[in-house]
Amino acid sequence: MIKVYQGKTMEKDLHLSQHIHQRFNTELEEIRNSVMKMGGLVEKQISRGMKALLNSDTEMGEIVTSSDYEINALEVDIDEECMQILARRQPAASDLRLIVTIIKTITDLERIGDEAEKLGRYSVLLADENTTPGHFVELRHLGEHVRRMLRDALDAFARLDAEAALRTIHDDELVNEEFDAISRQLITRMMEDPREIRNALRISWCARALERMGDHTKNICEYVVFLVQGKDIRHTSLEKMQESTGIDLGD
Repeated sequence: MIKVYQGKTMEKDLHLSQHIHQRFNTELEEIRNSVMKMGGLVEKQISRGMKALLNSDTEMGEIVTSSDYEINALEVDIDEECMQILARRQPAASDLRLIVTIIKTITDLERIGDEAEKLGRYSVLLADENTTPGHFVELRHLGEHVRRMLRDALDAFARLDAEAALRTIHDDELVNEEFDAISRQLITRMMEDPREIRNALRISWCARALERMGDHTKNICEYVVFLVQGKDIRHTSLEKMQESTGIDLGD
């Protein structure tokens, strides 16, 4: 009788353990989906901000400015979910790395959202000054590059692809080069015509916002590598990153 009782107890405990594990996996999957949702909102904000700039669309610019709260609210919700999981589940190993990665990722996504909000705000100011759309040509390619970087970073996060994350980190160097080129063009414009100084500075701030988005996207990619391989590659050169991860980009 005792053996039967023990057997039933063990079977019950095993079933409960499996149920808890399945519930935990469901919670992790839900929180990953929330991060992707937040990333989608941020990417949408970048697209709207660039559209407002390039088309001198004050209405769209105001929409971008007023929509930032959605990203902020989602960051708070996801952060709270992560704290709850840490308290209830006390995850370890790869599960803990996932939670840490998510907490860091949503912080950078929120900051990208803040930079996108600046695009909306400056687009309204520039439109009020009747700035010609030709002044924004140099920003078009930079904006597309940054948006593509973010999309690739989110895809690397979703697929747990360290190599794709490393390739996206490499793209940040190109974003920096584009920003430097735009800055030189704007300085030349201001020197040639002092009347352009106010608008040139505002365009420069937009370019800086896009460059900062690239930096935050690079951070997200570094977190993906940490999640997949457990290696911290922050504050190292691309060459060192390849050596540390064993990934050869072939560049």
